[in-house]
Amino acid sequence: MEHFTLLVGKESMAQALIRYFGSLKALSRASFLELRQFLPQQKAEAVIAALSMSVIAESEHALSDQLDNPEAIYNACADMKLLNQGVLRVILLDARYRHFSTIEITKGTVNEFLAHPREIFRPVIAVSACGFVLVHNHPSGDFSPRDADFRLTRRLGEGARILQINMLDHMIVGKSVGGRPGYFSFKEAGVL
Repeated sequence: MEHFTLLVGKESMAQALIRYFGSLKALSRASFLELRQFLPQQKAEAVIAALSMSVIAESEHALSDQLDNPEAIYNACADMKLLNQGVLRVILLDARYRHFSTIEITKGTVNEFLAHPREIFRPVIAVSACGFVLVHNHPSGDFSPRDADFRLTRRLGEGARILQINMLDHMIVGKSVGGRPGYFSFKEAGVL
């Protein structure tokens, strides 16, 4: 609370914001317009920047871990839940399933993106990655897979087997629900 008070300038304002939004975590999902109801423009921008930076820092730290399970992948991609449009990324992995590069394949609209398997496999093959993880977000926060997500995952899984490249997972990042991390793992679901 002390750091948040330093950010907004007054302890009473910090407490009021936490009370209104319910928690610091809920406050981190507040929009600029919501914060402007309480704070001047510069303070609202500072709050959004500070809270976003903490998520990005956590994601960067998690990228140094072995990315061989859905929880580790989600932690490494948690910054994607902050995005307002759909983004599809390929995380390239070395032989120990450690991150060595992230490639943004495409940006979509609020509810869809277009990607062809060749765009996804191109960077994997170009650097001779031992494996990869495909990750995309649903800006709505709902991480439920769509039919197109299942079709793409099956096509990529088949292509990866043919090319003898280890596709560890395809993950959809959304918002956390009821204490559970906000993701859907196609590997956990048995699709891969």
